[in-house]
Amino acid sequence: MPLPAPVPPSVTTSQIPATMVLAAVLVLVLTTLGVLLVQRQARRARRAEASEQRGTAGTAGTTSVPTVPTRSVEGPAAADDVAGPTGAAARSDAELVAFLLALGGAMLDAGAPVVQVQDSLRRVAAVNGASAAETVILPTALVISSSQDGTTHTAAAGAGSRALRIDQVHGVLEVAEQAQRRQLTPNDGRARLAELLEVEPPYRPASRLVGYVGLAAGLALVLGGSFVDVLLAGALGAGVAAVQVGAGRWASVYQSLVVLGCAFGVACAALLLSRTGLQTSARVAMIAPLVTFLPGALLTTGAIDLATRHMVAGAARLAGGGMQLLLLALGITGAANLVGVPSAVLAGASGGQPQLVWPWVGVLLYGLGVCLHHCVRREAVGWILLVLLVAYAGQVVGGVFFGGAVSAFVGALAMTPVAMFAAARPAGPPMLVAILPAFWLLVPGALSLVGLTTVAGGQVQGLGTVVTAAATMVAISVGVLSGLAIGSGLGTTSDRLRALVGRRGVG
Repeated sequence: MPLPAPVPPSVTTSQIPATMVLAAVLVLVLTTLGVLLVQRQARRARRAEASEQRGTAGTAGTTSVPTVPTRSVEGPAAADDVAGPTGAAARSDAELVAFLLALGGAMLDAGAPVVQVQDSLRRVAAVNGASAAETVILPTALVISSSQDGTTHTAAAGAGSRALRIDQVHGVLEVAEQAQRRQLTPNDGRARLAELLEVEPPYRPASRLVGYVGLAAGLALVLGGSFVDVLLAGALGAGVAAVQVGAGRWASVYQSLVVLGCAFGVACAALLLSRTGLQTSARVAMIAPLVTFLPGALLTTGAIDLATRHMVAGAARLAGGGMQLLLLALGITGAANLVGVPSAVLAGASGGQPQLVWPWVGVLLYGLGVCLHHCVRREAVGWILLVLLVAYAGQVVGGVFFGGAVSAFVGALAMTPVAMFAAARPAGPPMLVAILPAFWLLVPGALSLVGLTTVAGGQVQGLGTVVTAAATMVAISVGVLSGLAIGSGLGTTSDRLRALVGRRGVG
């Protein structure tokens, strides 16, 4: 029996241009050198400050005591910092439980992994004198129980029913960080959260629409689309953004109709144009405008929950992401059947060969579009663009050596320490804010969408694409966990994931 033909290494069969790989390596090297340089300067500044303090203490004839820099806080929170745990224990336990419920629900709405939410709530309870607090956290509900002075308070609340903009996610994680440092009382924290969840978008609807056009056109460039694909993706993205802004106040129960309707409308437009003989890529023209509906972050977070042994939460999030993909697949398949274009064209269409410049321009255009449409704070824009460039560069390098889904692991591995470094800067965004747009760029749900649509159209071979997408999802989650290990050094998984809430652990 003849032996099977050997499979050559991926690097010998890769079609990624050498110039593209060199550009990716250059981005990674320059970013690494920049991070190391900033960290070195920060360590020098800390040593110089410590030496100055020791010199001042020696001149005064007193013993030098190392000080821990803290933020200045006014009002009741400052008094609690002075009083210590005994002052915190005097608070009403019911108020603390109510704040923990509000904070946990907001963090779940922000898409935080369960282990991160659980760790944050326990720390907030501990600094407020309730070290014995217990939590039960699911993606759609949470139960808090706290005991003080022999009295137990238990409360439950629903969660995960609303989608937050990135500026709201930023604010929620800041509240979580401040609460862990005793810079907010429970009542003040609840008031801040209520204000954050109801605040109006800082950008006008017209500006957000322009942002969505930019992110759709940028992603079309990243996917290797032609000039026609980019124009078509931008035009269809404008339609999707208009629907999203108009339906933004609908009840959450009706949001699935928005997903289904947008998928059907985008697919109808793209496939009708393809029947006219227009040279366009069906995959690029459909995935780029629908990118924010692809549950990349949800699927990846679900995989992280499973990896950290939160089985129920992880399975629930994966099921929610799968339902989102099915809605998108149903809309596209229905449009294909209506127009008369076989669904199999989705698996066969692909963008052009990647070039040296345009994919990088696409990453920047996509990032700026995401920041505008999802209302990112201005001080976080530069950090998000840097994380996106590193994630894409890592994916390019990974594609050369490993190919396929494993390239997403390299991209996630490369971007995570950079996001942690950004969170450690005084004006940097929390880590979760920095990596959310990168989840959409890595698009673990994109291949799933194509695969499920092909299966729905009767093409069984599309199951292979679904398997590839599942591997991509796992690769990204493992890449994030590995990046956290590299960025945080030795420690438990919970310690590493704690960086996601913006705690300053690097630098």
